[in-house]
Amino acid sequence: MFSEKDKLLIKQRGSETKTVLTQIENFKKGFPYLPIEEAASVGNGIIKLNEETLQKRMALYDEKVAGGTKPLKFVPASGAASRMFKALFEASEACETKPEDEVLSANKDAAQYIAELDKFAFADELKASIEKAGMEATVKNKIDFLLGDSGLGYGSKPKGLLKFHSYKHGARTPFEEHLVEGAKYACDRDRNVRIHFTVSPEHQAGFETLFASVREKYERELDVKFDVSFSQQKPSTDTIAVDMNNEPFRNDDDSLLFRPGGHGALIENLNDLNADIIFIKNIDNVVPDHLKLATIDYKKALAGVLLKHQAKLFIYQKELNEKHYVALESAFLAEVANFLENTLNTKPAESQYYTEKEELYHYLKEKLNRPLRVCGMVRNEGEPGGGPFWAQNADGTVSLQVVESSQIDPDSVQQQTIAKHATHFNPVDLVCGVKNYRHEKYDLTKYTDPATGFISKKSKDGKELKAQELPGLWNGAMSDWNTLFVEVPIETFNPVKTVNDLLRDQHL
Repeated sequence: MFSEKDKLLIKQRGSETKTVLTQIENFKKGFPYLPIEEAASVGNGIIKLNEETLQKRMALYDEKVAGGTKPLKFVPASGAASRMFKALFEASEACETKPEDEVLSANKDAAQYIAELDKFAFADELKASIEKAGMEATVKNKIDFLLGDSGLGYGSKPKGLLKFHSYKHGARTPFEEHLVEGAKYACDRDRNVRIHFTVSPEHQAGFETLFASVREKYERELDVKFDVSFSQQKPSTDTIAVDMNNEPFRNDDDSLLFRPGGHGALIENLNDLNADIIFIKNIDNVVPDHLKLATIDYKKALAGVLLKHQAKLFIYQKELNEKHYVALESAFLAEVANFLENTLNTKPAESQYYTEKEELYHYLKEKLNRPLRVCGMVRNEGEPGGGPFWAQNADGTVSLQVVESSQIDPDSVQQQTIAKHATHFNPVDLVCGVKNYRHEKYDLTKYTDPATGFISKKSKDGKELKAQELPGLWNGAMSDWNTLFVEVPIETFNPVKTVNDLLRDQHL
């Protein structure tokens, strides 16, 4: 299937021929659906914190940080903003052949953008850009100068570099909001704030330039020192594309086509970082300062929940790792099994209930020696999709998983009925513990489920192709982690999917 030239390209990308052959096999076979048993809910897999417990968990986190625990914030920020402006791109194109009032009456999103333009944080800069070019403030120019390179160039920039929020002394980008937010909960006892952004290669210079221009200002205002780093998805995590017959798709020069493997590839970037606590949050989920308190409180509380359970987990890990099973009491093993099943939410396979002591010891040792994550979950307000479920794993165990709607069998009435009963959804609000009781880092690439990828149809140069995404970062790439779900308030979830989302109260 592959020429020597192909094999050399694969090697140069940091991958292996057998990995690429496995990807092609995935195209042929497809990925299996993930069997879900029931939706997780409050009291059944989802922890709900009352006010007293919330304060206790926040205090525990603050206490641990004061004692030397080092946090880090991880922000996937490679997403392009182009999808935010789909309606505006369509309106601009329509303005080529139709009167502007007709275009706006047919495109409600574009009409709202034009009607409320003055409310956007970028409004003044956009107006100045049009005036500087000596152009009239027509509907088309108000769109084209926002999106095009002759103006602000927002149509080709990443979300992290757009002006989201207005303040008395200027506007802030999501990148800046993450700096300010990070200073409030990802700050160590020496006032160092470590934040890592994953970015696209073509945009890294833009992020670095912005950081250099605002660093001193925010360090002075917040009394911190920022340690900001960047990385890009590794070429080795790209996946091969195939044609509609599952043969390798070839470019015009006959070379193989590889495509980015989706956000699941970021498990490699996460694996390269070293911290005691890692917070994960998407680049576009930010709010202005006057609304940040709920986010700060719950981020600390999620970390406190992790630290509380991690303390007991470490005690059990030490016993299981440093003592032979013969030296351990059956009562101790029963206690650990209870912790694994009822606190860490991993229900054993049927056979495990009747197992021999030695077998139980090895099972518990394996299941406890895994990274730990606490995932915030928001109450569902009518949006079906990715969320918290009890799901069956390949080894027969049942555990908590973040499951995307694409992973649930669309043809199974039973599975779809379970999905419809979901009470919560996944806002991408994670706190991770990636070290064991000896403070040694886990190799996170060993705790993924390769069978949870996703296949989609794309095109290149007018030819159809099939693309493959790796298991998503918070579902398949973390499916073999010990997992806790905690309910977080809807106020902590304010993503910006379209430009008009910036007109919602949470962003003004």
